[in-house]
Amino acid sequence: MKNYKAYLIDLDGTMYKGTEEIDGAAQFIEYLNQHQIPHLYVTNNSTKEPEEVVVKLKEMGISAQPNEVVTSAMATAEFISEASPGASVYMLGGSGLKNALTSHGLELKNDEFVDYVVIGLDEAVTYEKLAIATLGVRQGAKFISTNQDVSIPKERGFLPGNGAITSVVTVSTGVQPVFIGKPEPIIMNKALDILGLDRTEVAMVGDLYDTDIMSGINVDVDTIHVQTGVTTKEEIEQKSVPPTHTFKDLNEVIKELEK
Repeated sequence: MKNYKAYLIDLDGTMYKGTEEIDGAAQFIEYLNQHQIPHLYVTNNSTKEPEEVVVKLKEMGISAQPNEVVTSAMATAEFISEASPGASVYMLGGSGLKNALTSHGLELKNDEFVDYVVIGLDEAVTYEKLAIATLGVRQGAKFISTNQDVSIPKERGFLPGNGAITSVVTVSTGVQPVFIGKPEPIIMNKALDILGLDRTEVAMVGDLYDTDIMSGINVDVDTIHVQTGVTTKEEIEQKSVPPTHTFKDLNEVIKELEK
């Protein structure tokens, strides 16, 4: 395996598993920091702000800075503000999405008469919220969703993800949203722009084939699959487009880099 000049790194299943540490994760980041290799954490989680992500990483013994975090909320806000500066938005989602949208100068409204309907993971979702979102899309608002993850791993098991909530509005209106998060190129291109390197010099590290590995494949970036999360080595071997590399864990990646 070649030594890449920078890494894009998934969080859940790669850096930690819910509230559990993953052996090799902190060591890998320590290796990158020691060798001054740039890296960004790329997450579909739209509920958390970069500072909150950093707190979680530090709880896992992983050194991180807010400017090393790229969330689907940040990529969504940037996407909308570039296309329609100052646009009005009706959103479902948490504080991470709300703050990202307002910090980009977008106007949040509580009715359906808006330029955009944006759906992020909302753990306090109600029928009324979904009704306003549906009416907004039917009125002609552009429909955006932070990511298409249909389920998310929690301590209780796999719970409905943002893609599941989004699907209610999609089914009701017949309108497909623009998805921002992995495996879509929008969030990956934002992260690559921040790094400012040729994409041949960057690798995407993650555990889940359908989001993490496909996100790298979709933007022509080499991929490093780790078998510490959802997708197993056996499942990887069945894929028609395999990752560039697959390893048991990040300790094995460090050993490869030290060769």
